[in-house]
Amino acid sequence: MTQLKANIREAQGTGASRRLRREGFIPAVVYGDNQEPLSISVEHNAVFYELQKEKFHTTVLDLEIDGKNYPVLVRDFQMHPFKNAVQHIDFQVVDLEKPVRVKVPLHFVNGEVSPAVKLHGGRIARLATSVELLIKPKAIPEFLELDLKDLVGGQIMHISDIALPEGAVSVALKRGANPAVVSATGKARS
Repeated sequence: MTQLKANIREAQGTGASRRLRREGFIPAVVYGDNQEPLSISVEHNAVFYELQKEKFHTTVLDLEIDGKNYPVLVRDFQMHPFKNAVQHIDFQVVDLEKPVRVKVPLHFVNGEVSPAVKLHGGRIARLATSVELLIKPKAIPEFLELDLKDLVGGQIMHISDIALPEGAVSVALKRGANPAVVSATGKARS
């Protein structure tokens, strides 16, 4: 588990947030677990470089606030409009035994060797970049992989075609929807 240290933030408001950022910290909020939202600050560089990693967004983090540890997920963050700087970040405390809703990135592999591209002269259109799952926090995968090696021209693959980890449920499938995640142009030869 990645560990982050945080401090409780006493001062609130725009001016206080600007002072924090000048000192190399990011204003943040921790919410969830039937508690009042807690205003905190975290070190900018520690979070900035971790946000560049895909797995940081789907990993349960160990957030230490004044000696007490909380299992959290990153729920939202805001970047500065033109500087390479994080402006704010939200963390959600999670119960490790209860499923949470989380968006997991999709990775598409073997598209360039699929019959749709190689034989049918088609192109592959990625219609989704992530899938929303209901899953226990410790079981959240870094990403979901969809193998396109058998994709033929004119074919569409849906969420139901993705192999989900054990215990995971697609939110869309649970609602009765099965949206397309990838489609291929071109005509399959008879």
